[in-house]
Amino acid sequence: MRVSDGMTVPVLVIGPKHTLRQAARLMAVRKVGAAIVRDVDGEGYSILTERDVLLSVADGQNPDAELVGDHIARDVVFADPGWSLAEAAGSMLRGGFRHLIVCDRGEVAGVLSMRDVVRCWSEQRASV
Repeated sequence: MRVSDGMTVPVLVIGPKHTLRQAARLMAVRKVGAAIVRDVDGEGYSILTERDVLLSVADGQNPDAELVGDHIARDVVFADPGWSLAEAAGSMLRGGFRHLIVCDRGEVAGVLSMRDVVRCWSEQRASV
């Protein structure tokens, strides 16, 4: 199975000026654990995960005052839709993260989570 078989589409895209509360609300409504952050003036695409929000709140920071751009991952790994799920899972394990931004020809095509990988492998195993 390939990354394209398991990735979530469409993705939630937010901006770096959103507050963490706004991001958390949007993620909750869409039932996703990560949002793609698009900074048109800066570094392009990054990602904010539920863990980033959790760590901020645990540190006593105000989610109404904290901006997404101050909590995004700076060392993002992008996956290709043609990667195998094993390649993607290995990349996540090596990097210590649970989400990959999937890009096809420089554009965001989806998000792959560790949950997506497990779901695909479980479905594949059940069909055998």
